[in-house]
Amino acid sequence: MEFFELEIKIQKYSNMIYRLALSMLKNRDDSEDVYQEVIIKFCKHYEELNDEEYEKAWLIRVTINQCKSLLRLSWFKNRDELDENIPHLDKVKDDVYYAVSELPLKYRTVIYLFYYEGYKISEIAKILNEKESTIKSQLSRARAMLKNKIEGGLENEQYR
Repeated sequence: MEFFELEIKIQKYSNMIYRLALSMLKNRDDSEDVYQEVIIKFCKHYEELNDEEYEKAWLIRVTINQCKSLLRLSWFKNRDELDENIPHLDKVKDDVYYAVSELPLKYRTVIYLFYYEGYKISEIAKILNEKESTIKSQLSRARAMLKNKIEGGLENEQYR
């Protein structure tokens, strides 16, 4: 019975873990590695996690920490990225995806948690161990950066 419950939980959170890792790392292979590490840790600590909201926040925190650990490695910093063809549904979503992926890591993280996972500012502050005012500022700056990137792209396309 317990294994079956764990499997259901893994299926429930799989997409969230992978998307968060992909938004932070911008690379499928590295995101899959982080996903595997997070799932292994989740399996080891599953007994300790008894509240569903805490469980989700714990998974987000572990995913963020795994991504940051990978980003700190010297070999990771000194490699060249391959341009990956990530399929998307339409051009607007493509523009938004690439605009978000170009943001600095701290802004990508708060945008992801706020818009994709639907967390409130107070919840993001707890997950990231930051002040609410810091999260508000990061969201505001991220929105301004996105607006400039997206509107700038639209202006350039109008003149083609």
